[in-house]
Amino acid sequence: MNGPAGTLLFIAWAAVVAICDCRWRRISNSIAVAGLVAAFGCAFLQCGPFGISPAQAGIGALTGLFALLPFFALGVMGAADVKVFAVLGAWCGLRALPGLWMAASLAAGAHALWLLVTTRTRLAGLFRQSGATFEVAGKASTPYAACLTVAASVWLVLHGTAGGWR
Repeated sequence: MNGPAGTLLFIAWAAVVAICDCRWRRISNSIAVAGLVAAFGCAFLQCGPFGISPAQAGIGALTGLFALLPFFALGVMGAADVKVFAVLGAWCGLRALPGLWMAASLAAGAHALWLLVTTRTRLAGLFRQSGATFEVAGKASTPYAACLTVAASVWLVLHGTAGGWR
């Protein structure tokens, strides 16, 4: 059973993650924990947007955590990205994780390429804008957790029901 409350809760959590990651490149532990609690709560109440059971949520969360942990250990990914992927595993289940990882990685690669083009070429002057950018602390970086949550949100909207995730 899917519930509109679970869907709205997921979209709200995903939006908070994306905004925090794009704006500050920081996602607090409280946001990650809130997402995890909400994911398991929806799984137990059977009102989640992806139709995930508590067992599927647990397996998805552990898989998401351990799948990206080596990248954090190598220093190529932030801890928040790993935590968000684990929470997405709890929301979406194991089967969705490879697709989310691929979609987010393609989006992150496109963003990184865009940053290279606009900061390292003559085009840089054409695309300068005031206000928020994806440059944080003097370093151009890609908000990977935002890419993950946007990919999951788009997948939810495209599939409309849990049927696309099973």
